[in-house]
Amino acid sequence: MREITYAEAVREALRQAMEADDRVFLIGEDVGVYGGAFGVSAGLVDQFGTERIIDTPISEAGIAGAITGAAMTGMRPVGEIQFMDFVTLSMEQLVLQAAKIRYMFGGKATVPFVLRMPGGAGTGAAAQHSESLESWFVHVPGLKVVAPSTPYDAKGLLLAAIQDDNPVIFVEHKLLYKQKGPVPEEMYTIPLGQSNVVRQGQHLTVVATSVMVSRALEAGKQLAEEGIELEVIDPRTLKPMDCGPIVESVKKTGRLLVVHEAVRTGGFGGEIVASVAESEAFDYLEAPIRRLAARDIPVPYNKKLEAAMIPQIEDIVAEARRLVKGEY
Repeated sequence: MREITYAEAVREALRQAMEADDRVFLIGEDVGVYGGAFGVSAGLVDQFGTERIIDTPISEAGIAGAITGAAMTGMRPVGEIQFMDFVTLSMEQLVLQAAKIRYMFGGKATVPFVLRMPGGAGTGAAAQHSESLESWFVHVPGLKVVAPSTPYDAKGLLLAAIQDDNPVIFVEHKLLYKQKGPVPEEMYTIPLGQSNVVRQGQHLTVVATSVMVSRALEAGKQLAEEGIELEVIDPRTLKPMDCGPIVESVKKTGRLLVVHEAVRTGGFGGEIVASVAESEAFDYLEAPIRRLAARDIPVPYNKKLEAAMIPQIEDIVAEARRLVKGEY
C-alpha cells in the first residue's frame, strides 16, 4: 500500500468528501490561497474555488458561528482553527450553542460540522500556540472529540466525522503532520467510538493518545528487549470513548499506564483511570494505576524546557519498567 503523510491524508479526506457531497466546504483563516498554516489544504482552492474553500477574517468566533449556522441549514461544513489555543475565542458558539442545539430542538435540528484544530507542543511555538485542550470539549455533552494518531486513522476518522450528524472536534497534533503511513486511495471510514489495540502485550496496558501513541510503541520496542511486553491501546475517539478493549486488556495484564500530552490535572487520563477503576478490571489490578502527562505549567519556549515538560519515550520506558517490576 502507498504511504502518505498525515497532512496529505487529511487533505485527501477533505478532497474526497467535497467531491462526493456538495454540502461539504472548508472555512478558516488562510485555508485558501495560502493553503493553511501547516499546508494541509494546499491546492484545494484551485479545485473547488473560493465559494467552497473560504478564507475568513481573524475571528475564531466567526468561524465557529458560521459552521454552526451552516450546519443547521443543511450544509456539512469543516472549520479550521489555525492553532488549538485560539479555540478559546469560540467557546460560546461551541459550548452554549452547537453542543446543545440538537437536544434543545428535540432532534428536529442537527449540527453536522467538523472543527479541525492543530494542537500540541514540540515546535517551539511557546505557551499560546502549543496547548492540548481536548479535555475541555470531552466535558461538554453534545460534542464528539477525535484525536487520530496515524495517517490511516486521520483519513478514515475525518471522513466519518464529516458524515456524522453531530458537531465533532477533530484534534490534529502538529508533530504528526509529516509522519508517513499506509493509507488506501479509496474513501473509507473508521467508526467514531472504537478504540484500537495497536500493540499486543501481556505485562502492562498502556493507553496513549495522539502523538503519545507512537512514543508508547517505541517504548514497547525498547522494553521488549528486556522481556517486558507492553499492550498499547489508542482510544482514537475521546468522546464517545470505547472503554471495552481497555478493560479487557487490564484484566489480562493487571497493570495500567495512561499517557497523554495535556497537563495532568483535569486531563483526559483521569477519565480513563476512573473508567477502569469503576469496571470489573479493578479486581484484576496488581499495581497502582499511573498517569504520565505534561507538568501543570504553560508550555515553555525554551526547547529543553519544553521537552522536559512533556512525556518523552524515555519517560514511558522508565515508568513502565517500574510498574512491571513493582518499584512503585
